Amino acid sequence: MKSPSPNLVSEIPPPANRASLEVTIEKVTGHSFRRLQDTLAVEEPLEIQLAHGAIGARSVKSISVTMRTPGDDFNLAAGFLMTEGVVRDSNDIEQIVYAASSIGEAPRKNEETRSALPYQPGKNVVRVELAPDVVVSLANLERNFYTTSSCGICGKASLLALQTVCPPRRKNTLQIEADILTTLPDRMREAQSIFNQTGGIHGAGLFNAEGELLAVKEDVGRHNAVDKLLGAEFLADRTPLRHALLLLSGRASFELLQKALMGGVSMVACVGAPSSLAVQVAIDFDIILVGFLRDNHFNIYHGAKHILGRPAN
Repeated sequence: MKSPSPNLVSEIPPPANRASLEVTIEKVTGHSFRRLQDTLAVEEPLEIQLAHGAIGARSVKSISVTMRTPGDDFNLAAGFLMTEGVVRDSNDIEQIVYAASSIGEAPRKNEETRSALPYQPGKNVVRVELAPDVVVSLANLERNFYTTSSCGICGKASLLALQTVCPPRRKNTLQIEADILTTLPDRMREAQSIFNQTGGIHGAGLFNAEGELLAVKEDVGRHNAVDKLLGAEFLADRTPLRHALLLLSGRASFELLQKALMGGVSMVACVGAPSSLAVQVAIDFDIILVGFLRDNHFNIYHGAKHILGRPAN
């Protein structure tokens, strides 16, 4: 396994930890009013810019603005590009920088915009520099080829699109004990430092079959938390994650199963409900899917034979 490429380090230091914010509130209990300090999860926009093309003819395009919790911005950008099928190998990315590192430069040829955001470019605009030989289909990006829940493209078209772009699948051999599975939400919760401060943030955790927590990321956006998690694994050249379980702190949607599929994850578990199309993705691509994972119970939507220790039917 190769080490992460050193050229992915930002040209300027990343912003200081801005994931939480102290505010003054009035706490009401019955007829009692108290002024206290409370901690909020920070929500700020992040613009992702893509720089691509041959040397001497580079183009820069703003491809996404997402509301996120600051932190792990480079992982988020890399995870977004990987799960959208823009990049397939960590070597496709030459470097990731905060846009302030290039502010003040002469405009590049074919550069459409400096930033779609009017403030804090050094903290909220990330630029991903692709290798010169990486071909980018901007048409796919502009029409959101793999679809979102609001795009209006039917489920059948969404599944067909995934079949054409997902990494090669192998037989799913992951197995996990039911007793281990039920302990995972508490293990992830204990590792969610921002949630423990604020109570208002989503988590995405990566576990192995022994229940060991490999990594956890947090964000106000469910999709961003998963992108941060998968992006970190992608940049470290640990994808596809065939021997890993992805745990979601909320529900499982089509988009989150899509991201799991693109990351090569073998199992997705969520503490909430899966959508119908999420279940269909799990069935079509043989991803073990568990929902309502709370306390000592859960529902298996696909892959029951992979969950060990269940009573015989």
